[in-house]
Amino acid sequence: MTKQMMTKALRTSLNVGELAAGQSLDVPLFTFKGIDSSAPTVYVQANVHGAEVQGNAVIYQLMTLLEELEVLGDIVLAPLANPLGINQKSGEFTLGRFDPITGVNWNREYLEHKIDIAAWYEQHQDLPNDELIKSFKATLIEACHTKLQQPWGITTGHRLAVSLQSLAHQADIVLDLHTGPKSCKHLYCPEYDLDSAKFFSIPYSLIIPNSFGGAMDEAAFCPWWQLTDYAASKGRHFDVPVAAFTLELASQERIDMADALVDANGILAYLSHRGVIKQAIEPAKLSRYGCYLKDYKKFHAPQSGMVEYCATVGEPLAAGQSLVNMLRLDLYGSDKAVTPLSLDKDCVPILHFASASVHQGTELYKVMTNVFEL
Repeated sequence: MTKQMMTKALRTSLNVGELAAGQSLDVPLFTFKGIDSSAPTVYVQANVHGAEVQGNAVIYQLMTLLEELEVLGDIVLAPLANPLGINQKSGEFTLGRFDPITGVNWNREYLEHKIDIAAWYEQHQDLPNDELIKSFKATLIEACHTKLQQPWGITTGHRLAVSLQSLAHQADIVLDLHTGPKSCKHLYCPEYDLDSAKFFSIPYSLIIPNSFGGAMDEAAFCPWWQLTDYAASKGRHFDVPVAAFTLELASQERIDMADALVDANGILAYLSHRGVIKQAIEPAKLSRYGCYLKDYKKFHAPQSGMVEYCATVGEPLAAGQSLVNMLRLDLYGSDKAVTPLSLDKDCVPILHFASASVHQGTELYKVMTNVFEL
């Protein structure tokens, strides 16, 4: 495309609440309007957790690339999605993982739609597929608006999350950009859509069940999977209309623009495959591996102490190899001053706790077991 034909994003904002002194909490939105009304639409958000900033860099790189491409379907991008969490600082650290008022994880505040699918389907079963999908989408959006307007009010965290969710429900593709504490890249991918994992520039995929666990991706796809599954039981078959993924883009409190470009191109490869952009973009050539969520294990500190993290995230670890060394200076002079710990099965460490000082019971590592190549 020539410079004169460059696609430009329209900037608006979404109000997600107010501070005690009356200041408005607004999330910037950038919208690329597509030229084909039949193409899939996309919603991308980043930084729901305050310290998880790399997704903002990915959105920046994605927007600069989209300016040079022919956009067919509407793309809405919401960087800086949680202004409260982003500004939740203590010294040099960002604490914005939990709502400080309620203690609830910001990414577990979305509305679980408890729609009577059987009753809804019976009322709408005579609609053709496109009208059925349009009507169900309107039902989900209206449920979000009703939640936001209920007369007894809702918590600060719910208001933020459901406001974002109302945007996500307008899209056919939802991407939620996160990071871990000390982490390698990994993708949360619903079981019914596992084939999509090969497009993103991410080596490890956690295959999640088709059920609601509280996160944005599940809030987006679960109602649609339930509808599709019920329709199939009545002899009516169509693909799940909405795709939703959580992309974990390595570690928190980190901006890496070059790495963000890699992930932006991975997203474009998926959007190209889905027909959101006209240009053909090939996925990165890399080995990809997965495991089911039930095989994603947590290792908790069996004792307190100071931790040397020995296992490198993203690299296979054989059973018996060193995971951590636990240092206890109060036990200096005994054989318990340094305790090496390992696991009894092969795994791939995906992330570990950020601090080297831990209480007994702290979640030290999350690891993939029973890993297979995709």
